[in-house]
Amino acid sequence: MIALSLAEIAEVVGGQTHDIPDPSVQVTGPVVRDSREVEPGSLFVAFVGEHVDGHDFADAVVQAGAVALLASRPVGVPAIVVDDVQSALGALARHVVRRLGATLVALTGSAGKTSTKDLIAQVLARKAPTVFTPGSLNNEIGLPLTALSATAETRFLVLEMGARGIGHIRYLADLTPPQIGLVLNVGTAHIGEFGGREQIAQAKGELVEALPSVEDGGVAVLNADDPLVRAMASRTKAKVILFGESGEADVRAENVRLTDSGQPAFSLHTPSGCSEVTMRLYGEHHVSNALAAAAVAHELGMSADEIATALSEAGSLSRWRMEVTERPDGVTIVNDAYNANPESMRAALRALAAMGKGRRTWAVLGKMAELGDEALAEHDAVGRLAVRLNVGKLVAVGGREASWLQLGAYNEGSWGEESVHVSDAQAAVDLLRSELRPGDVVLVKASRSVGLESVAQALVEAGTEGEVAAR
Repeated sequence: MIALSLAEIAEVVGGQTHDIPDPSVQVTGPVVRDSREVEPGSLFVAFVGEHVDGHDFADAVVQAGAVALLASRPVGVPAIVVDDVQSALGALARHVVRRLGATLVALTGSAGKTSTKDLIAQVLARKAPTVFTPGSLNNEIGLPLTALSATAETRFLVLEMGARGIGHIRYLADLTPPQIGLVLNVGTAHIGEFGGREQIAQAKGELVEALPSVEDGGVAVLNADDPLVRAMASRTKAKVILFGESGEADVRAENVRLTDSGQPAFSLHTPSGCSEVTMRLYGEHHVSNALAAAAVAHELGMSADEIATALSEAGSLSRWRMEVTERPDGVTIVNDAYNANPESMRAALRALAAMGKGRRTWAVLGKMAELGDEALAEHDAVGRLAVRLNVGKLVAVGGREASWLQLGAYNEGSWGEESVHVSDAQAAVDLLRSELRPGDVVLVKASRSVGLESVAQALVEAGTEGEVAAR
């Protein structure tokens, strides 16, 4: 964070100083909420959670070098005490962002946010120092913490914004007002909470409503291939840039194809020129993500060649998102178990089919959460798609939703041997350990709550054990 005194922070957040002998002492280290991340000069934010109270770590974080706590009660060590820690954290982030000389890029969408954010960050980092959201810390706590990690040297601040209801993105955009706002898509993620795709579009569009006008440098980057996103152009006073495969897109892809290993390649066209891209990531769905990143980079002055080179060299920065591991015995494990919704599930299955040409493929799938009344139909559709894509075997893991996955596969034409329903992750591991053979490709994917990353990790470790045994 840019250096601020404790007195200035107290004024910004409307707090009272307690047990602070010298209010001129500055916070020069990171602002953190995890006591394990404290460094000398840190400000520790003491949240009261369901199981852990951050105030209980007061002595430990000060001993580790924190200059003070942002707390909701006095704790006997230097602290700035406020009525609401979360609101105070947001106010501090808003103050710091206003003082930064950085260009703030915010993005949202139903699917692909984290992968696209990682691509934008890697592309822009070639131009100037860039700070971006780690993982998926895109809520009212993670977003301000990310903003507060920017320094005086930061030139680009890339923030992912998530939403579970109307007004959430408006709140986040007020904390960290963006100059560039990117909307990727409107899908069915969290549709059970929103109530429908139109409501999701209403929520996602709050980002472009928050942008400055064209005259003040605001830019809305919208997906030309998604009608609900494209319609958001009418909701903003900012300049509108379209990306996609549509011929009307300002930044578009032509000659899209997949390599033999399932990695996308395409011709990138921008208003400043065109260049060829071959990505390291897996799956055709990354083409749209790459175009979104390219549109942002173009608006920030990068050439088509610079963007294409950066996209071709970019990798995945966040765990469990199409994370590919080649085992010594020739088995390929694709760990995409961080989260799942119908759009990302379909994209992952298509990537599996492309990667597995000439090889035996396995789809280890679990529940997609928060689909509401659409849950049965969406799980059934995913099971059917696995059969249509000629996936070698579907392993549906879990309870009711997993049974719907298998039922969809069965009704589409699987006669029982191509699909199986197992009760839990360990049962899936046991099955795969006994049946995998060299050359197989295994996709593991479900909503985060299912925890199927343990299946992928166990399969990766099993390959290592096999190598040791062979030696």
